[in-house]
Amino acid sequence: QVQLVESGGGLVQPGGSLRLSCTASGFTLDDYTIGWFRQAPGKEREALACISTSVANTFYEDSVKGRFTISGDNAKNTVYLQMNSLEPEDTAVYYCAVEMTPGRRPALLWGADEYDYWGQGTQVTVSS
Repeated sequence: QVQLVESGGGLVQPGGSLRLSCTASGFTLDDYTIGWFRQAPGKEREALACISTSVANTFYEDSVKGRFTISGDNAKNTVYLQMNSLEPEDTAVYYCAVEMTPGRRPALLWGADEYDYWGQGTQVTVSS
């Protein structure tokens, strides 16, 4: 059974950092593409970054380039999202998702429609 579990969210002050984790079970992470998304109240789900660890490809949304870093640990079957210089506008529920077509790799940042399974989300609040 495919499952994704996000963790690492919480309350952080502006300028602070958080590292989110997305731990996969039921499949081997490095065979597929994992994406990170967020959704703020009243807004659409927004793609942030994606990674295909088998080919070391990463893509980012422009507003988070230089602040967020996506990485993977195949031994732990986990993908991370390191978030630095956080701003109140980064407040949202953060989700990870997996695209399960074997061998399919992105050439750009994929949108939500490309993904097959989603985690339950983790809340990130940036506030003083």
